[in-house]
Amino acid sequence: MALDDTVKTRISNEIVRLEEDCSHSGKAHFNASSRWNKLNYWFGIPSVIISAVIGTAFFKDYALPAGIGSAAVTVLTALVTFLKPAEKATEHKNSGDQYLALKNDARVFRELTLQQATDEGAVMESLVGLTTRRNELNQASSMFSDNDFQKARAGVNAGEALHAVDKQ
Repeated sequence: MALDDTVKTRISNEIVRLEEDCSHSGKAHFNASSRWNKLNYWFGIPSVIISAVIGTAFFKDYALPAGIGSAAVTVLTALVTFLKPAEKATEHKNSGDQYLALKNDARVFRELTLQQATDEGAVMESLVGLTTRRNELNQASSMFSDNDFQKARAGVNAGEALHAVDKQ
Protein backbone atom coordinates (compact mmCIF):
# COMPACT_ATOMS: atom_id res chain seq x y z
CA MET A 1 0.00 0.00 0.00
CA ALA A 2 1.29 3.47 -0.88
CA LEU A 3 2.30 5.83 1.88
CA ASP A 4 0.48 9.19 1.77
CA ASP A 5 1.58 12.41 3.46
CA THR A 6 -1.05 12.20 6.22
CA VAL A 7 0.22 8.80 7.32
CA LYS A 8 3.83 10.01 7.10
CA THR A 9 2.97 12.96 9.33
CA ARG A 10 1.25 10.75 11.91
CA ILE A 11 4.17 8.32 11.93
CA SER A 12 6.64 11.20 12.19
CA ASN A 13 4.71 12.61 15.16
CA GLU A 14 4.82 9.24 16.89
CA ILE A 15 8.57 8.98 16.31
CA VAL A 16 9.07 12.47 17.76
CA ARG A 17 7.19 11.30 20.88
CA LEU A 18 9.45 8.25 21.07
CA GLU A 19 12.55 10.45 20.72
CA GLU A 20 11.31 12.71 23.51
CA ASP A 21 10.63 9.72 25.78
CA CYS A 22 14.13 8.41 25.06
CA SER A 23 15.71 11.80 25.79
CA HIS A 24 14.04 12.02 29.19
CA SER A 25 14.53 8.39 30.17
CA GLY A 26 18.11 8.22 28.91
CA LYS A 27 19.11 11.42 30.67
CA ALA A 28 17.40 10.28 33.87
CA HIS A 29 19.38 7.03 33.74
CA PHE A 30 22.63 8.98 33.22
CA ASN A 31 21.69 11.13 36.24
CA ALA A 32 21.05 8.00 38.30
CA SER A 33 24.38 6.53 37.17
CA SER A 34 26.17 9.68 38.26
CA ARG A 35 24.43 9.62 41.65
CA TRP A 36 25.33 5.97 42.27
CA ASN A 37 28.94 6.61 41.20
CA LYS A 38 29.17 9.43 43.75
CA LEU A 39 27.80 7.14 46.47
CA ASN A 40 30.36 4.51 45.55
CA TYR A 41 33.15 7.04 46.09
CA TRP A 42 31.55 8.52 49.23
CA PHE A 43 31.54 5.06 50.81
CA GLY A 44 34.73 3.69 49.27
CA ILE A 45 37.24 6.49 49.77
CA PRO A 46 36.56 7.02 53.50
CA SER A 47 36.68 3.25 53.98
CA VAL A 48 40.15 3.08 52.43
CA ILE A 49 41.43 6.08 54.39
CA ILE A 50 40.01 4.90 57.71
CA SER A 51 41.44 1.42 57.12
CA ALA A 52 44.91 2.89 56.63
CA VAL A 53 44.58 5.03 59.77
CA ILE A 54 43.35 2.02 61.79
CA GLY A 55 46.47 0.08 60.89
CA THR A 56 48.62 2.86 62.27
CA ALA A 57 46.44 3.21 65.40
CA PHE A 58 46.81 -0.49 66.25
CA PHE A 59 50.60 -0.28 66.02
CA LYS A 60 50.66 2.74 68.33
CA ASP A 61 48.30 1.15 70.90
CA TYR A 62 45.36 3.47 70.30
CA ALA A 63 42.74 0.80 70.89
CA LEU A 64 39.68 3.03 71.24
CA PRO A 65 40.21 5.07 68.02
CA ALA A 66 41.15 1.85 66.20
CA GLY A 67 37.96 0.18 67.43
CA ILE A 68 35.80 3.14 66.37
CA GLY A 69 37.54 3.22 63.00
CA SER A 70 37.02 -0.51 62.55
CA ALA A 71 33.32 -0.08 63.25
CA ALA A 72 33.13 2.76 60.70
CA VAL A 73 34.89 0.66 58.07
CA THR A 74 32.55 -2.24 58.80
CA VAL A 75 29.48 0.00 58.30
CA LEU A 76 30.86 1.54 55.10
CA THR A 77 31.81 -1.86 53.70
CA ALA A 78 28.39 -3.26 54.60
CA LEU A 79 26.71 -0.36 52.81
CA VAL A 80 28.78 -0.91 49.68
CA THR A 81 28.03 -4.64 49.80
CA PHE A 82 24.30 -4.13 50.37
CA LEU A 83 23.66 -1.15 48.07
CA LYS A 84 26.13 -2.15 45.32
CA PRO A 85 26.47 1.43 44.05
CA ALA A 86 29.07 0.59 41.37
CA GLU A 87 26.81 -2.11 39.94
CA LYS A 88 23.78 0.19 39.95
CA ALA A 89 25.78 2.98 38.32
CA THR A 90 26.77 0.60 35.51
CA GLU A 91 23.19 -0.65 35.07
CA HIS A 92 21.86 2.90 34.76
CA LYS A 93 24.63 3.93 32.37
CA ASN A 94 23.87 0.93 30.16
CA SER A 95 20.16 1.79 30.15
CA GLY A 96 20.97 5.42 29.31
CA ASP A 97 23.18 4.25 26.43
CA GLN A 98 20.39 2.03 25.10
CA TYR A 99 17.85 4.86 25.23
CA LEU A 100 20.31 7.13 23.44
CA ALA A 101 20.86 4.49 20.74
CA LEU A 102 17.11 4.07 20.29
CA LYS A 103 16.65 7.84 20.09
CA ASN A 104 19.35 8.05 17.41
CA ASP A 105 17.83 5.18 15.41
CA ALA A 106 14.39 6.81 15.65
CA ARG A 107 15.73 10.18 14.50
CA VAL A 108 17.48 8.63 11.48
CA PHE A 109 14.29 6.73 10.64
CA ARG A 110 12.18 9.92 10.90
CA GLU A 111 14.60 12.24 9.10
CA LEU A 112 15.80 9.92 6.34
CA THR A 113 14.02 6.60 5.94
CA LEU A 114 10.49 7.89 6.41
CA GLN A 115 11.02 10.78 4.00
CA GLN A 116 11.97 8.40 1.17
CA ALA A 117 9.51 5.62 2.06
CA THR A 118 6.70 4.60 -0.28
CA ASP A 119 5.60 1.28 1.25
CA GLU A 120 3.29 1.75 4.22
CA GLY A 121 3.69 -1.86 5.36
CA ALA A 122 7.49 -1.60 5.62
CA VAL A 123 7.27 1.73 7.45
CA MET A 124 4.71 0.40 9.91
CA GLU A 125 6.94 -2.62 10.56
CA SER A 126 9.84 -0.29 11.34
CA LEU A 127 7.65 1.82 13.61
CA VAL A 128 6.48 -1.25 15.51
CA GLY A 129 10.11 -2.37 15.88
CA LEU A 130 11.13 0.97 17.38
CA THR A 131 8.18 1.15 19.78
CA THR A 132 8.74 -2.46 20.83
CA ARG A 133 12.37 -1.65 21.65
CA ARG A 134 11.22 1.30 23.78
CA ASN A 135 8.68 -0.83 25.63
CA GLU A 136 11.26 -3.55 26.29
CA LEU A 137 13.73 -0.95 27.58
CA ASN A 138 11.08 0.50 29.87
CA GLN A 139 10.37 -2.94 31.32
CA ALA A 140 14.00 -4.07 31.65
CA SER A 141 15.58 -0.89 33.00
CA SER A 142 16.09 -0.19 36.69
CA MET A 143 13.97 2.48 38.28
CA PHE A 144 15.49 5.94 38.61
CA SER A 145 14.44 8.42 41.26
CA ASP A 146 11.94 11.20 40.71
CA ASN A 147 14.79 13.64 41.36
CA ASP A 148 16.81 12.03 38.53
CA PHE A 149 13.81 12.46 36.22
CA GLN A 150 13.09 16.07 37.24
CA LYS A 151 16.75 16.95 36.67
CA ALA A 152 16.60 15.20 33.28
CA ARG A 153 13.42 17.05 32.30
CA ALA A 154 14.97 20.40 33.22
CA GLY A 155 18.10 19.56 31.21
CA VAL A 156 16.16 18.41 28.16
CA ASN A 157 13.92 21.49 28.33
CA ALA A 158 17.05 23.65 28.53
CA GLY A 159 18.26 22.13 25.25
CA GLU A 160 20.93 19.80 26.66
CA ALA A 161 19.71 16.90 24.49
CA LEU A 162 19.92 18.82 21.22
CA HIS A 163 22.72 18.72 18.71
CA ALA A 164 24.13 22.00 17.39
CA VAL A 165 22.36 21.46 14.05
CA ASP A 166 19.02 21.17 15.88
CA LYS A 167 19.52 24.54 17.59
CA GLN A 168 19.83 26.48 14.33
